[in-house]
Amino acid sequence: MIELLRDMYHHQAWADAEMWKALESHPGALENEAIRKCLHHIHLTQHAFLSIVSGKELVRKRLEDFSNMNELKEYAKANHTQALAFIQDCTESKLAEVVRIPWLRNPQLSLPIYQALLQAAMHSHYHRGQNATRLRELGGNPPLTDIIAWYRKEKPKAVWE
Repeated sequence: MIELLRDMYHHQAWADAEMWKALESHPGALENEAIRKCLHHIHLTQHAFLSIVSGKELVRKRLEDFSNMNELKEYAKANHTQALAFIQDCTESKLAEVVRIPWLRNPQLSLPIYQALLQAAMHSHYHRGQNATRLRELGGNPPLTDIIAWYRKEKPKAVWE
């Protein structure tokens, strides 16, 4: 399980970086309200799950808390660095520890850390697809960010610029 999660999180960082570059290269894409909100949601959720599994205080930043999209991008990059470090240091016993998901109430939900990490990665994948569709609708060319493409390219590291 550890190796799969490590792959998923390295892929996620790479895929997010590829999507950011595509959005930055298409005029107006980062001014699109739906894209902006979706990017914020992706990175806030990544941050939230990492906070929970690492036992840190959950700080929910609103989109308005970022003065520009570059600040959100830097927030995303920092979170990916922290997530990769967390997963690199994980053991199977750590992955089996149970955490409570505080925003899910009625009923409350507790999950093993590996399931929480899996949810965060799959959630990001889903919303990257939404932004790819929006970028295409704006006349842009979304990058191929499927994990098979990442494997085919021999697992490149995220390049944000």
